[in-house]
Amino acid sequence: MGRKILNRKEMRADFDAAERKKKEDEVVDETEEEDEDEDEDEDEKADDEESDVEVADADAEAGEDEGEEAPPKKRKAVKPPKPEKPVKKTRTRTPKITRLKVVWGVFNNSNQRVATFDYPKRKDADDLAAKLSNDKKTTHFVQPVKEPIEEKEKEKEKEKKGSKETNPDKK
Repeated sequence: MGRKILNRKEMRADFDAAERKKKEDEVVDETEEEDEDEDEDEDEKADDEESDVEVADADAEAGEDEGEEAPPKKRKAVKPPKPEKPVKKTRTRTPKITRLKVVWGVFNNSNQRVATFDYPKRKDADDLAAKLSNDKKTTHFVQPVKEPIEEKEKEKEKEKKGSKETNPDKK
């Protein structure tokens, strides 16, 4: 006993047709409601026009032709959609850019930094690592390390020291 194989394309086409029909029915319902509203308005206007016609006939018999036409139908004003409120953009702080410099670090087996040397002094770092390895009977190695450059702090300290020493007003 096998199951019937479902044709997915046919099922999709049927579903799409049903959706289209449903949308059309909704549109028709909306237009019917509008038509009913307009019919009611027209009935009221027709009653007004009949009384105007009777008055106009009386005026025409009296010999006065004003030549007035029926007032144009008033349509409901379509309200424009409200503009969306602009989304306030939150300020994002720009990340502080820190400059880095490379130095040579001498490390022991526990990855603890024992000493640091400037980048051009690699030979001195290697010599110290070899000396510590021989003296302490443990392994020491050299590895490059990136450290932030602290120029601003050094400049501020120099300015403070320089301003105290060279300021002739403060004696």
